Amino acid sequence: MTPPQLVVHRDKQLMAEAAAARLITKVVDAQAARGHASVVLTGGRNGNGLLAALAAAPARDAVDWARLDLWWGDERFLPEGDPERNVTQARAALLDAVPLDPARVHAMPASDGPYGADADAAAAGYAAELAAAAGPEDHGRVPAFDVLMLGVGPDTHVASLFPELPAVRETERTVVGVHGAPKPPPVRVSLTLPAIRAAREVWLLAAGEDKAEAAAVALSGAGEIQAPAAGAYGRSRTLWLLDAAAASRLPRALYPPASP
Repeated sequence: MTPPQLVVHRDKQLMAEAAAARLITKVVDAQAARGHASVVLTGGRNGNGLLAALAAAPARDAVDWARLDLWWGDERFLPEGDPERNVTQARAALLDAVPLDPARVHAMPASDGPYGADADAAAAGYAAELAAAAGPEDHGRVPAFDVLMLGVGPDTHVASLFPELPAVRETERTVVGVHGAPKPPPVRVSLTLPAIRAAREVWLLAAGEDKAEAAAVALSGAGEIQAPAAGAYGRSRTLWLLDAAAASRLPRALYPPASP
């Protein structure tokens, strides 16, 4: 387990812009080193804020978008094109504006897709797609993602892994169907903690006063069953990107100021 590093920005807009710049650098470096890069996207206001900041960043064209694989950490199990789906929101924020290779955009199945309304079958299908993309160097059933981003919920959930629910306890499968989620819609598809931990870097995004308690709990040594964000970490780096409001209940000694 890699100990988390914290970066705290003045406000959520500055956090989004700084995270976008950080992501551009990481992707460009990975492409220079290996010819390609892979990133796992997250939804929610902070994930979409980062994508919007990336769309507006002059340096976005430094990325070779055709050599970038995009995956998702979770998805609302709704029909294709539903405005609540993470992929729909990502397309509006960024994806439709950059020259991605459609074959490298790995959206999670929709509820009107090839698996119909069976979220568990959809999860198994996505797990198979991940396994097919994993190479010998990845030493597992998912690719070693360069960056995997997660929003942190007020209840400490990440992806669609909610406290105490069965999905957060999963240790064998890489993708699961989630039923009875406490946040609508109740049916979702999500990566599991083992899949998340395959990433080289895991970035957790939290902005706003409503995320302050969650950040404090997850960074206080809480267990992952009660606080799923505490169980999300990368193989080489775990980075918490927060604004001052989300960091307001953390001991100041945990982090140096990143910006005024």
